Amino acid sequence: MAGQAALTIQAKPQARVRARRFRVGAWMLPGYTHLVILWLFMPIFVMILFAFNDTHGKYNLQWTGFTLKWFEHPFAIPTLTSALVSSLSTATLGMLISTVLGTLIALAFHRYAFRGRTILDSILIMNIAASEVVIGSALLTLFIAGNVPLGFLTIVLAQVMFSIPFVAVTVRARLAGFDPALEEAAEDLGASPIETFMLVTLPIIFPGVIAAALLAFAICLDDYVITSFVAGNTQTFPLWVYGATRLGVPPQVNVIGTFIFLGGCLISVTFAAFRTWRNSQLAREAQA
Repeated sequence: MAGQAALTIQAKPQARVRARRFRVGAWMLPGYTHLVILWLFMPIFVMILFAFNDTHGKYNLQWTGFTLKWFEHPFAIPTLTSALVSSLSTATLGMLISTVLGTLIALAFHRYAFRGRTILDSILIMNIAASEVVIGSALLTLFIAGNVPLGFLTIVLAQVMFSIPFVAVTVRARLAGFDPALEEAAEDLGASPIETFMLVTLPIIFPGVIAAALLAFAICLDDYVITSFVAGNTQTFPLWVYGATRLGVPPQVNVIGTFIFLGGCLISVTFAAFRTWRNSQLAREAQA
């Protein structure tokens, strides 16, 4: 009995040590993750902060006071406003086209085994991994050889080209858990292929399609390297900002950047809330 008591007493400190190590390990990885996220968001926080900076010179680099005057006239610079409109227009068109084409590619990969599938899969991965300088120079050579005038059209074509792989990969991830029996059941009940896609397939993969579309829009909107090769005389927001760095970036750039960031956050929160509401509705219908 005495020996068992001694073992019990000795086991308690060891259990406390293991519990303490578990608690330390439980907060170390989440803490490290939060620090990395904070580090990644730090430039955005600085951009938002300097949108309120009461600067009086060409360079908005030192904090001189708080003001809201830049938010009163965020589009006071005509060339900056024109560049922003061009970026939003090209990004929207590039997102729409690449989302449709990338979703169709993902569906083809999921449903069919066809010749050249491995090659096409490799091309998609290579497009993601390839250097933007190489892609931009290759597209520039292609457009010049085809006598395609550089400008709005070539920017959209380039954005569609480098966005399609991201859309296809994202939608394929959503299709990984898709049950083909649902489509077969709809067809057995008399639905046409288009009706099956619109009423069964698309609602199920819709979250993945929306995520892919938002990713494509973000990539198209902030691309600089590839766009600089094929833009010609068309100015986009990233190209304008880079050109302005040599003369001094006005505070309106920080204001517009803040609007873009808050718009993205609003879209993400809205979509997450809608998805949560939709899942709760489906759960109630399943229980009923």
